[in-house]
Amino acid sequence: MTLRRRTFLHLAAGAAALPAVPHIARAQAFPTRPMRIIIGFAAGGPTDILARLMAQSLSERMGQQFIIEAKPGAGANIATEMVVRAPADGYTLLLSDASPAINATLYDKLSFNFIRDIAPVASISRHPLVMAVNPSVPAATGPEFIAYAKANPGKINMASPGNGTPPHVGGELFKLMTGVNMVHVPYRGATPALTDLIGGQVQVMFAGLAGAIQHIKAGSLRALAVTAEKRVDVLPDLATVAEFVPGYEASGWFGLCAPKNTPVEITDKLNKEINAALTDPKMIARLADLGGTVLVGSPADFGKLIAAETEKWARVIKFANIKPE
Repeated sequence: MTLRRRTFLHLAAGAAALPAVPHIARAQAFPTRPMRIIIGFAAGGPTDILARLMAQSLSERMGQQFIIEAKPGAGANIATEMVVRAPADGYTLLLSDASPAINATLYDKLSFNFIRDIAPVASISRHPLVMAVNPSVPAATGPEFIAYAKANPGKINMASPGNGTPPHVGGELFKLMTGVNMVHVPYRGATPALTDLIGGQVQVMFAGLAGAIQHIKAGSLRALAVTAEKRVDVLPDLATVAEFVPGYEASGWFGLCAPKNTPVEITDKLNKEINAALTDPKMIARLADLGGTVLVGSPADFGKLIAAETEKWARVIKFANIKPE
């Protein structure tokens, strides 16, 4: 009886191991053809630049071409849905920013659930915003701005690249946590918003650091604080918002995602290669040029980030009653 039982357990163990062999072999061979990285914004912008940086590095590391496809529109929902509906074989990836985490609450009816229908692969970078004002605003620090805004309720115009964009919800989170009353003025993109901020038509903007820093250094804008948890190397003397509004954080982020049910062996392999690429000093320097810092972690870590961001921005969107344009 004992021998028979041992024989059965041995055979059962061997049988259980058999299905894993094709999966392991598939992961080892992957990729065997060119891959696609889908982005939800037009070519030439920060998302496209980052996608090309990652594509070049991953092509060199994995021996296959990574092709960038821009599918702009609907706040990146078109690109997200395209990847959600793609075959779960690892050959179609989404370079996501915070938009899907915001859109989960911003849009009443979506044909997908981002958290349910996507497989997090790897985070790439965090990109803080900078709270910048027109030099005519009589405030040199964040606390001085809050005092000025409370003394002038409804008289300060806050620019953003559009409803529901990270700079918009970052500003609304600031309003929620400080109690100031500012009027949101949405634009069609960051460039016209910054142009009017410099011209004085609007007074404040929670702007992308990469796009605003040249104007800050030129003196056409005054930086009051960055929205990251820690101070940033490019503006080391600039305070964080959290230093005078405890708990505030509103950084943007980027990461790669795949369709749900993509084999874990493939997402793990991609995660390993992406994390390795992010240790390259040249990559770190290029991300710094874009105002970002490297964000290395496991697929599970990235999934936790997406879930936390979705919950945070849901609270802000409901508070501010934000609607898509």
